Amino acid sequence: MFFTVSLYIALAIFAAGLLFKVSTWFLSSLTPQAADIPAALRVRAALKGIGRTLLSAKILMLLKVLVLDVLLQTRILKDSLLRWWMHMLIYGGFMLLLLMHALEKIVSVALFSDYSSTLNPFMFLRNFFGFMVLVGLALALSRRFFMKIPRLKTAAMDHYAIVIMAVIMVSGFLLEGVKITSYGRYQEMVEAYVDAGDKEELTALESLWIKEYGVVSPMLKGPFKADVLEKGRELNESCISCHSRPQWAFMGYGVAKAIAPVAVGLDKTGLPALLWYIHFLTCFIGLAYLPFSKMFHILAGPISLLANAVMDPGTSDPVNIATRQIMELDACTHCGACTLRCSVGVVFEEIPNVNILPSEKIASLKRLISGKNISQQDIRTIQEGLYLCTNCLRCTGVCPVGINLQELWLSAREALLRKGSPELLILSPLSLYRGLMQRAIGSGQYQKPIQLAKEAISNEYKINRRDNTIDMTRRDDTLEHKLRQSIQSNTFSFCYNCKTCTSACPLIHNFDNPQSALELLPHQIMHALSWGLADLIMSSRMLWACLGCYQCQDQCPQGVHITDVFYELKNLAIKQVKDKALKT
Repeated sequence: MFFTVSLYIALAIFAAGLLFKVSTWFLSSLTPQAADIPAALRVRAALKGIGRTLLSAKILMLLKVLVLDVLLQTRILKDSLLRWWMHMLIYGGFMLLLLMHALEKIVSVALFSDYSSTLNPFMFLRNFFGFMVLVGLALALSRRFFMKIPRLKTAAMDHYAIVIMAVIMVSGFLLEGVKITSYGRYQEMVEAYVDAGDKEELTALESLWIKEYGVVSPMLKGPFKADVLEKGRELNESCISCHSRPQWAFMGYGVAKAIAPVAVGLDKTGLPALLWYIHFLTCFIGLAYLPFSKMFHILAGPISLLANAVMDPGTSDPVNIATRQIMELDACTHCGACTLRCSVGVVFEEIPNVNILPSEKIASLKRLISGKNISQQDIRTIQEGLYLCTNCLRCTGVCPVGINLQELWLSAREALLRKGSPELLILSPLSLYRGLMQRAIGSGQYQKPIQLAKEAISNEYKINRRDNTIDMTRRDDTLEHKLRQSIQSNTFSFCYNCKTCTSACPLIHNFDNPQSALELLPHQIMHALSWGLADLIMSSRMLWACLGCYQCQDQCPQGVHITDVFYELKNLAIKQVKDKALKT
């Protein structure tokens, strides 16, 4: 009764959690375009897309992905043989145990007319599949805690996944080992299935089970005579049909041999019953919590692989892409493959913002769409991590569940930019990909965040000019010292203002009146540096419109690293604005 009630409760929680998780795919959005679309329309669009795919030639692609990427995990194999073995051992062993053992009444009994959990090959296979999971977990522990994979982060959900599966496997083997040695279990079997004979026959049967089946008796001890064992075998004929030798259960039998000296005491304390409760309650807890844990990727991962195989930003419904992106957050396995390959991952060594690492961005995005209260500072931190990305596609290329991470980062960046927080990195070359996607973003939404970032800097550095007269009392005497700390920018002192940089600048030639359009020209910025006019320089349009093409630097007769000086100036300006924001 307890078992049945617990199972139904676990199934009810699992079903509710599954419904909740799937509903968030259609209720949440990272793309502003899909935010106002009702969930019913999004569900309808998803069903329509699925129907069209199944009735088209794309179904062949789905079958290919199902076999190669879902079942055989070839994406992981291409990236790491160790991770492939780890994943196949855990995933394969667990799923086979689930089908053959946990769902034995539904699957095993239906497939095998002579099925019994105490018969071979089922008993051996159960141990073998459990052993596979334990080896896979050992590899996972080794990878997480001993191999020192660069920048690999282990979160609480990773601990939970390892612990819950380890407890299920270990408690199962302990339970099997204790049941093998249990004299109480043997007595229950005799009373239920053996006709009461004389004392000599019962002694012979018990002797056989002690000798060949691992039972530990509080009364009989070996060695036993051959004729007694032979008589026991004759009496045991009726048991052979449902009991194989326990040695085939190599893990459970190993436990039985280890606890044999104390088996009688353990049996009297009711340990078999306790282990039974631990094993099954752990299974039920794991089942109930699965939709809310990292383990949900068991379901979401294959869906992500299949969806990304047939969806294309150019032809797929944008609403379905928005739904897919939310689903991809649940598909993440937190394996760290993306972080290991990230081209800007090394930046984390200098800027301790965990959101720089792709695998950690996913957790932050989950927090954003969950509706939890997140401080403005946390939002700025997430936004900075999202922007410190070169869009090199390395993370997307190695993701084992096929998440289009590049597309995900762009959607998340745009969603945060529309919240009104100025992101100064939008003025850096890291916005190249955003510029390439300008048409998809929309001209209005493309320009607004850029203007907001420029205003934030302008407000910090008030323009030092009144009636075309520069106020020399507003000099920054520390500017020269800051520039001299960099080998490249220290070359600014070589400049003698020959105007070659201005003549070589392609941006200058783009305007009929560049002085009016850009406020300061390149040679004027270099001249203003010698006077420490930081506010005049930092607020000029020229500094932030610079293409970074290095034409000025290549043509400079004095070898001044002009473009590098401009980059250093921008870094100084951004740092000052960010430091002020942190204080507030």
